[in-house]
Amino acid sequence: MSEGWLLWALLGWPVAGILPCLALRSPRVNLGWTSCVVVAQALLASAVIRAVWIAGSLRMGPVLFVDALSAFHLGVMMIVFVTSTLFAPSYFRHAIESGEFTPWGARRYAALWLGALAAMTLVLLSDNLGLMWVGVEATTLLTAMLIYVHRTPASLEAMWKYLLICSVGVAFAFMGTLLVAAAGRGTQDALTWTHVRKAAGMLDANTLKLGFLFLLVGYGTKAGLAPMHSWLPDAHSQAPAPVSGLFSGFMLSAALYCIMRYVPIVEAATGGTGWSLRLLTFFGVASILVAGAFIVSQRDVKRLLAYSSVEHLGIVALGIGLGKVGLFAALFHTLNHALGKTLAFLCAGRLGQHYGTYDMTRMQGALRASPLWGAGLMICVLALLGAAPFGVFVSEFLIVKAAVEARATWTLVLLLTGLAIIFIGALRHVIGVVYGLPPATPAARRPGPVEVVLVVLPLAALLVLGLWMPDGLRRAIEEAAAVVGGKP
Repeated sequence: MSEGWLLWALLGWPVAGILPCLALRSPRVNLGWTSCVVVAQALLASAVIRAVWIAGSLRMGPVLFVDALSAFHLGVMMIVFVTSTLFAPSYFRHAIESGEFTPWGARRYAALWLGALAAMTLVLLSDNLGLMWVGVEATTLLTAMLIYVHRTPASLEAMWKYLLICSVGVAFAFMGTLLVAAAGRGTQDALTWTHVRKAAGMLDANTLKLGFLFLLVGYGTKAGLAPMHSWLPDAHSQAPAPVSGLFSGFMLSAALYCIMRYVPIVEAATGGTGWSLRLLTFFGVASILVAGAFIVSQRDVKRLLAYSSVEHLGIVALGIGLGKVGLFAALFHTLNHALGKTLAFLCAGRLGQHYGTYDMTRMQGALRASPLWGAGLMICVLALLGAAPFGVFVSEFLIVKAAVEARATWTLVLLLTGLAIIFIGALRHVIGVVYGLPPATPAARRPGPVEVVLVVLPLAALLVLGLWMPDGLRRAIEEAAAVVGGKP
């Protein structure tokens, strides 16, 4: 029996899980049900990834298709979703006990959370470029209200800023999608990725280039690439920690995934001149430098992590732009960033609850006040800054190696300059948060076993990936990179 039905199950299961969320009255039960749905989705995703591993790709009908690139991102997505979902019950515990997180608020949160899971799954499963755009637009609409869970004027402003800026960006992506379809006039199924990829040599190169510019600006806005990143620090800093972890850990990467889908088409249509790769290199370097300029002056720990996301998505874009070795490193970096940044936001969220603020000048002595979350934040930041021997160090080293091999001297200089500024600036801030004498605050609640596991496992994975890469993961990344690199 064909395993294509797994794709329909993967897409339909989160949608089916929304209905019970709307009926459950207890916030705790609602969050527990959401956790069960997400864990079951992870098991379905594992079955899909295994099928792709064996067969090379998986298709169901004319619109659902999974290859090595989408399977890799599917795995990353489920790591982020499972981690953030299992963290939510402990994060919202005080809000539930105080009555701030009402039964209706819990229903809405759970329904939007599972809706976002379905929308991001649609992005990864779509063979139709138009349907992929629909999935990205759906993530914007569904995740916007998640920013406003804590009903404050700042979170309301961040929600509207996110909606307006990302909606404009997605509108640009829509124009780019139409231009790509126009470039394929006369070809069969001008919006089906597999068909367009095969017929790339028949597309009108000038129209396709114009379309890619719109797509890069549009999806780049959702990915938080500079200078289209202005919504990102506000949204990440005002959203609840599980939502911030989801945004930074995967939603940004989902938008960059959409750009990756177009790279082999543009390169094949333009004769492999590297035109799209140079654009990605430019936006990647710009994102790293802009992030560095803002990180130095930050006081809010969640805004610091948000600008770090701008930096890391810039590193991924730069890696794609450098090609070959850079492509492998970019995808490896996507995984490392997902592990580290999701956990960093969770740690920052719990510390913020303990101190009652995210102002780093008032968050002192976190290692003494809350050892698990203080140590987790410190190690996460070190890992994200590229300290050895964590996985981020390896992926950044490979990108530097790719720049050296490509003889991209100025790119290498700007990359190293940006990384040095970010390393010094971010480390200076976080050392102040972690060390020193904590202020007179109530004793931190003892973390439960689930929280300990959620901190230890990602850190252990980052450490292992810096020392050893399993052959299966290496093959998965190589095959995903080959799709972006233009493998037939």
